[in-house]
Amino acid sequence: MKVAVAKVVAAEPPSLGSSNYCPSTGTTLAPRYQQIEKGSGVGLGLRRPLDAFESLPDGRVDFFEVAPENWIGYGGLQGKRFTALAERFPIFLHGLSLNLGGIKPLDMDLVHAVGDFMRRHGCVLYSEHLTACGDDGHFYDLMPIPFTMEGVRHVAQRIVQVQEALGQRITVENASYYLAPGQEMSELDFVHAVVTEADCDLLLDINNIVVNGGNHGYAPTRFVDELDLSRVRYLHIAGHRRENDQLCIDTHGMPVGEAAWALLDYTYERLGGACATLLERDNNLPPMAELLAETDRIRTIQARYSDVEATPQL
Repeated sequence: MKVAVAKVVAAEPPSLGSSNYCPSTGTTLAPRYQQIEKGSGVGLGLRRPLDAFESLPDGRVDFFEVAPENWIGYGGLQGKRFTALAERFPIFLHGLSLNLGGIKPLDMDLVHAVGDFMRRHGCVLYSEHLTACGDDGHFYDLMPIPFTMEGVRHVAQRIVQVQEALGQRITVENASYYLAPGQEMSELDFVHAVVTEADCDLLLDINNIVVNGGNHGYAPTRFVDELDLSRVRYLHIAGHRRENDQLCIDTHGMPVGEAAWALLDYTYERLGGACATLLERDNNLPPMAELLAETDRIRTIQARYSDVEATPQL
């Protein structure tokens, strides 16, 4: 059952990336983003070293995703190499340390730096995790937010604060979790309540649904069935490690499992069409050929829905 919430009222902001204009190149990126809007987009997480990514021919993937914290303020040769890639491929930002669920005030210096980075590189999308990650610094350990109405109101107000500072909606990601301290509602109801109250978008992580379903005893397809998919901006898919029959670990360091592939297909069906999808691989990076084999599998699944217009729009 979905929980009724009183939405935080915020002015409807203009889109920071509405022109898709990239000052670093003096060009308009609209045609490339339009391709992604039509549901044909397949992306990769951009990782150092950059050599294998730089050698990709144009069109081999449709976009890259980066953690802005890893590139803000970067100059020199690495900064130039990143800018050159941003001239060739759209860049989505996926933050790691904003600490939306934390207690201390948001780091607005970081938020403004993200906004400057978006303008410089013509980025149209900024996402963050629906988690807490430390109040005394920028940590990449993602802790669950209590599934309570107090938690909903707290994180929604912080999301609205970020959206008002950036002048656009942001996108939040459903997270994997292993414990749910103080739980008063389901994960599904919590996610729904947050995105409704904050009036933000959703980055739907397919692997996290599989992991959480296995660890907490729910059917991943039911989670997708009951979710408000109109909020979905794009998807993540990744691999995980199964420790035993009762525990899955969200590692992002293994090939995508068959359960996640099946749920990706099912999610496209429920969406009424394919949706831009990113392959996440954060550690134990294989040769680029192995990553491209997985992005090709995403394209193969998307092709089954090529005659159906995708519901989510960037």
